[in-house]
Amino acid sequence: MAELISGMFNASRYKRSQGRIARQVTFAAIALAFAAGAWKLNAVSITDMGRYVLPLVMLAVGSWISFRIVNLPKFADFLISVEAEMNKVSWPSRSELWRASMVVIAVIFFLAGLLFVYDAVLKIIARQIF
Repeated sequence: MAELISGMFNASRYKRSQGRIARQVTFAAIALAFAAGAWKLNAVSITDMGRYVLPLVMLAVGSWISFRIVNLPKFADFLISVEAEMNKVSWPSRSELWRASMVVIAVIFFLAGLLFVYDAVLKIIARQIF
């Protein structure tokens, strides 16, 4: 807990050249959550000053917290390793992705039809019994 608190007041960047994409995306997601909260706070504030000042303060503090979170050593090391693993993934080609998606969609429709038939047959049997 002390590491987290001291990390929030440190202005340095931890391993700044590693895991840049994962950190930027994570920062954007956390900052977007704070921005949504600031926007919602803007909509419900009662006074004119509170309508603009409180959301801006929340947005500024949220941006700082987002920046510091992605630079905490443990979390930054996790994001660095995530990006390293994502670079090892062999992504499918567009045509391979299309074929695989069509197979999944066809199987879903087949299973939905099969369940519909089972349901209809069981309804008929239940009506005959009861």
